[in-house]
Amino acid sequence: MSPGKVLQPVLKMKVDELFLCWLSQPATQLALKDCLRRIKNEEKAVISNGDSGNGKNDRFANKNPNSKQCILGDTGLSLSLSPPQLSTTLPLATPATPRNISNVRATRRSSGTRVVQTKKEETLPPSLSQNIPTFYFPRGCPKEKVNIDAVIAKIERTFSEFPNERATLEDMGKVAKACECPLYWKGPLFYCAGGERTGYVSVHKFVAMWRKILQTCYDDAAKFVHLLMNPGCNYLVQEDFIPFLQDVVNSHPGLSFLKEAAEFHSRYITTVIQRIFYTVNRSWSGKITCNELRKSNFLQNVALLEEEADINQLTDYFSYEHFYVIYCKFWELDTDHDLYIDRKDLARHNDHAISNRMIERIFSGAVTRGRKAQKDGKISYADFVWFLISEEDKKTPTSIEYWFRCMDLDGDGALSMYELEYFYEEQCQKLDNMAIEPLPFEDCLCQMLDLVKPQYEGKITLHDLKRCKLTDVFFDTFFNIEKYLDHEQKDQFSMLRDGEGESQEVSDWERYAAEEYDILVAEEAAGDQWNDGYEAELNPVDHQKASVLKYQMEKRPFFEMPSHLAGVDLDEYDYEEDFE
Repeated sequence: MSPGKVLQPVLKMKVDELFLCWLSQPATQLALKDCLRRIKNEEKAVISNGDSGNGKNDRFANKNPNSKQCILGDTGLSLSLSPPQLSTTLPLATPATPRNISNVRATRRSSGTRVVQTKKEETLPPSLSQNIPTFYFPRGCPKEKVNIDAVIAKIERTFSEFPNERATLEDMGKVAKACECPLYWKGPLFYCAGGERTGYVSVHKFVAMWRKILQTCYDDAAKFVHLLMNPGCNYLVQEDFIPFLQDVVNSHPGLSFLKEAAEFHSRYITTVIQRIFYTVNRSWSGKITCNELRKSNFLQNVALLEEEADINQLTDYFSYEHFYVIYCKFWELDTDHDLYIDRKDLARHNDHAISNRMIERIFSGAVTRGRKAQKDGKISYADFVWFLISEEDKKTPTSIEYWFRCMDLDGDGALSMYELEYFYEEQCQKLDNMAIEPLPFEDCLCQMLDLVKPQYEGKITLHDLKRCKLTDVFFDTFFNIEKYLDHEQKDQFSMLRDGEGESQEVSDWERYAAEEYDILVAEEAAGDQWNDGYEAELNPVDHQKASVLKYQMEKRPFFEMPSHLAGVDLDEYDYEEDFE
């Protein structure tokens, strides 16, 4: 096939295939037999009332019964294999004189008329679709009692308080409240109305924008997506969140200490964006839709930004302490400080606890799709955020999908016994090196099957793992030797009991982040320095933290393409402080 030539389906072959499939159905054959029987009876009635002196017609009528019985006694295939028999059912195909042909045509017209009249007399049942109410509302279910004019009047009164009825970004908090939106929607409202071009928003432009949103978007998820999305889209990509999160960094009291450390703005924003897509984008598409946003708790957390002055209490997305832990862990592995890590760097995580075979799978593209980094065999900080959260909390839906993708070597949607043995072999080698006798694979497999209880024998599906309450034990058994040994020291019933009791209050990730943050703060308090000789002090508890934020690291663009999801490039998000 020549380059550029596109394969096109042969429509006739497909139609013939579907026709033969339809013709071979028992119901089709019964219907054809019934039609032939009715045609037979009707033709008999027509011929008996016709020209009895026509010899050819008499012979035709005499031949009809036997030929019809032959057809009706066989399957539908006899219809296509017996042309003479078909001619008896179609009078126009029989040889006749002009006088006889006109007689037959008149007979067919009269008989056809009677059939049509019979069908017209049949009463059709009323269409059921008329009684089905609308149930699909991609932009939210319309509310009956929404007085748009009253909302617009309230917005106009708010704009009248500003000079020349123009609102700056600092004024948009009042406008957001007039729109009955959470406070930190002020940034998206400002930018959607074109404020970034002029530095202000006029009342007329804002009213026109908000009226259109009220008329087309009927819930908070649809409104938020409309405010942030690019024109012509109905979803959000990662760059769409940057202006919104930059406004949060600039104006939230819990992040005020970062005002003098602008080089960390982009890194904090990168972390929050990855956590948003990690939790909200359940389709792994890199595009957050209204439905995904509606099913998540993200908008509830945005509303809590106004009520909660301590940003660290919002642990799902915005916690600065969580960012601090993730970034410090990444910086420890990134020895050359190029903001990328390779296989050897990642292997040093948690004292080489992760197996080499699993690290190879992470870099294979199973869960990372970076156009830049993957070509060089590296992953960026955005990829590391997904890795660390998945590694420390293997009970969430996203983390289960993350590790399932890594272990599914052939991509068939199920973990076979071969794939389990492939990862377990390296675990046995590590145990041998530690002078610990490993459990035979057959015995280990029996334990894991009892733990997961797969629905189908011989394979473990993603659905099986999501039903299991001890997925962390399952995954650690095959690629994390340190945690595997920790699980071996615990009783299975106690682990199950702890998982049921604690998971509802504090997740494994929140517990890990809190412990690691306390350790890092203690090291900072003791005056410890990082390996490459610069001091790091980002403790938000310290009131003088802003004055000691003097990192001696190389400044470079930190927004790398979040390679988990789609062809998105966050390098376009530039800060002057990040470049020299």
